[in-house]
Amino acid sequence: LICEQCLFIYIIIISEWTICSTFPVTSTASKPRAKLKAESSIIPAGGSVTLSCSVEGSAGWKFDWFRRDSEFSGAQKIGAGTSEHTISISERGIYYCRGGRGDPVFSTEDSAPVTIQKQVLAAVNLQHSWSQIFTGETITLRCEIQGGEGKVWKYEWTAPNTNSPPTSSEYRISRVSVSHSGDYRCRGSSDYLLTGWSDAFTLTVSYKPRATLTAGTTIIPVGGSVTLTCSVQSSDGWKYEWFRRTQRTSEGKIRDQQNRDIRVSQGGIYSCRGTRGNPVYYTDISDDVTIEITCEFSHLV
Repeated sequence: LICEQCLFIYIIIISEWTICSTFPVTSTASKPRAKLKAESSIIPAGGSVTLSCSVEGSAGWKFDWFRRDSEFSGAQKIGAGTSEHTISISERGIYYCRGGRGDPVFSTEDSAPVTIQKQVLAAVNLQHSWSQIFTGETITLRCEIQGGEGKVWKYEWTAPNTNSPPTSSEYRISRVSVSHSGDYRCRGSSDYLLTGWSDAFTLTVSYKPRATLTAGTTIIPVGGSVTLTCSVQSSDGWKYEWFRRTQRTSEGKIRDQQNRDIRVSQGGIYSCRGTRGNPVYYTDISDDVTIEITCEFSHLV
């Protein structure tokens, strides 16, 4: 009996020693998530943006960096295992990061994604390189985006005297008037690209001009000719139409003459006007110039 009691006590002692000798289980925090911050969500034209990745409350991490072109595209690793917690980027996209440390590597959860847009430059340009625009002409302004080729853009315009500017890249005005004078700006957006407002394009519309006809001399010498010149003051891009009549004939257009200067060897009453654009725009017809021929008896033909 004594031996049985001793055996029982021995078993109890061994059991208690085993329980006390078990290593304590330390409670650990859940797997951490990396945190990504951007100094700006828009990359300025020609510039860059700095991203920073961190794991709060701990140290010793290296960082992997990832980028996607869109929500539906695969991720590309753009930096792996760098101890630097910041990178500088110049491309638009969706970015995220994660931390890793130890051997074998223990990785954090991926950070929440950050969308970075890139700013490109927009400019308003007139379709024609004319220095002056006149009432009644049809003009087209274009919003041109540098580096925007191959993208589908949404456009916005600001313009004088309109509550419904277009949403396309072209701003077409038929029969422009003086009230259309003012500043025009545009901007565009596409995926993760966007522009700021362009610099202002100032449109100045002048009243319809009258062509001016001048002659080197109004008398054609015997067997000679004189030069006539048609012009539209302070503007360019013109072709010219020429007309001639006499006291006995009605006015007719001189064919195959679109030059600014023509030489004539016939007497008559001459006039001209300027034309340009598509649809064709016409200036007012010039004042008449009478050209006479010198002969034994000067007269109008």
